[in-house]
Amino acid sequence: MYFYYLYVFFSSFIGDILNLQVYYPWEFLSNSPCRTVVFPLMTSGVTYWVIKSLQQLAICSSCINSYTLLVSPRLLFTIFSFILDYSVYQLAPLWGADPWKALVLLAGSYVTLVFYTRTFTNTLEGLLFALLMVLVSSKNSSGRSAEPRSSSLLGIVTTAGFFNRPTFLAFALMPLLYWASLTVDSQKSIKTLINDFLKFILCACFTAFVFITADTFYFTSVSLDNLYSTNKSSLIDVIVQLHDKMVVTPFNFLSYNLNPHNLALHGSHPRVTHFTVNGVMLFGILHILAISAGFKMLKKYVHQLMLVRWCYRGLPGLSVHSEGSPTLLLFYFVPLAFLSLFSHQEPRFLIPLILPLVLFSASPSRAEKWKLLIVLFNLLGALLFGCLHQGGLIPCLFHLEQLIHSPVSSSHSQHYTLLFAHTYMPPRSLLNIKKTDVHVEVIDMAGAGEETLCQTLEQRASNFTCSNCHIFIIIPGTVRATVTKCGVSFKNETLIFPHLSMEDPPQIPVLSSGNWRSQLGLYILELNRDHQSL
Repeated sequence: MYFYYLYVFFSSFIGDILNLQVYYPWEFLSNSPCRTVVFPLMTSGVTYWVIKSLQQLAICSSCINSYTLLVSPRLLFTIFSFILDYSVYQLAPLWGADPWKALVLLAGSYVTLVFYTRTFTNTLEGLLFALLMVLVSSKNSSGRSAEPRSSSLLGIVTTAGFFNRPTFLAFALMPLLYWASLTVDSQKSIKTLINDFLKFILCACFTAFVFITADTFYFTSVSLDNLYSTNKSSLIDVIVQLHDKMVVTPFNFLSYNLNPHNLALHGSHPRVTHFTVNGVMLFGILHILAISAGFKMLKKYVHQLMLVRWCYRGLPGLSVHSEGSPTLLLFYFVPLAFLSLFSHQEPRFLIPLILPLVLFSASPSRAEKWKLLIVLFNLLGALLFGCLHQGGLIPCLFHLEQLIHSPVSSSHSQHYTLLFAHTYMPPRSLLNIKKTDVHVEVIDMAGAGEETLCQTLEQRASNFTCSNCHIFIIIPGTVRATVTKCGVSFKNETLIFPHLSMEDPPQIPVLSSGNWRSQLGLYILELNRDHQSL
């Protein structure tokens, strides 16, 4: 899972707002941008603007640092996550679930604690999915399903979700079909029905226009004033020029991801990975219970169809009974099935599904007997994905930022080279380096092999001619032994604990020895000027 890649995606706008060195993902640099800028600017961008304003107003003299750059967007997303709590509380009575049981399942899930407090596009996708379910779910005074009130909001939320991630259509399909069925069955006049659907379409088109305009201006640096004054063109000419440069990020996203060769670059998985692995990894026993209930429901439907076939007159009172709402199961499994059509399947793609799953599981006595297992599973998940998994990378960047901006470094011209190997992509923004500064060089070697890693270190050691140059290599403890074979020496060594790299997992026998702390740590090694073997 690209935890830090998604952080890099949202933090790219630090470079635009705070004038810091950042890494721009390929989605922004290609001729066909695949991601909208609207949501990152409205979320992380707003927090960065607030930090910058506080520092400019001298309210906070040192507001811009690695800690605030990391925490402020996460704090905003944590506040947004209460939309999920509100949605569950509002939806639970409408779908026959206990509100407090549903909230406990939601709050106790490590998916909520880890994913919904991070700057992921999947997090926004989950929140928009929750809003969509609230909009399509309503009941009248008699307790029966009623037609939703705002088709305009449905159009806005659906389109916004589509521009955030085009996969949102997979999540929106069942709620929109549910809304359409309620609208048709509401016994309204034909004119009123047409008005409702027209409101939906017009609001969707207007929202799309806003996103396309914002993306076009950002990615093409178009200025209406410049176009009009420089070319002395008419408004029609300006519109034509804008049309030629128009950026529609969802279509670029779909065009890229519908190509199997492109998906293979990011990793190919069996089509059943979401069903058999990712669902269990995220939701544990709740996913298994949903599959079991789904099979039981399907079995009863098939049994009913067979009875109707053999007894064409039907049987009085024949109906399909299922624990929980069949519609909630469709809200869960239909998106799961659509996402399974793609060969690239990461667990984070499924996090919006926590809402229908929690509502379904909170029905009376469904998950009650699995309480202990649910608690243990989520404690383990929070420990693994919230603390251990790549857990040393952010503290490492905090440490390096303090080193780079220390009084000694400020008073004397120092040059730093930071080589990251076998870690996730380091967010450059957390080093808090201005774009004009050239004294820090960040090299991401990703999962470089032993030969490439040693060759790079040997070249850096042999070309060590600068008296004020410092070269650091950042590696997990599981790769420490490999580096010692490279024939270079180190004069400083810092261990950050804990850190677990699933790409280079520690061996169980080593963990049982006294070296377990080293294996579950991240090393910051400073290359020695003296090129001698250890």
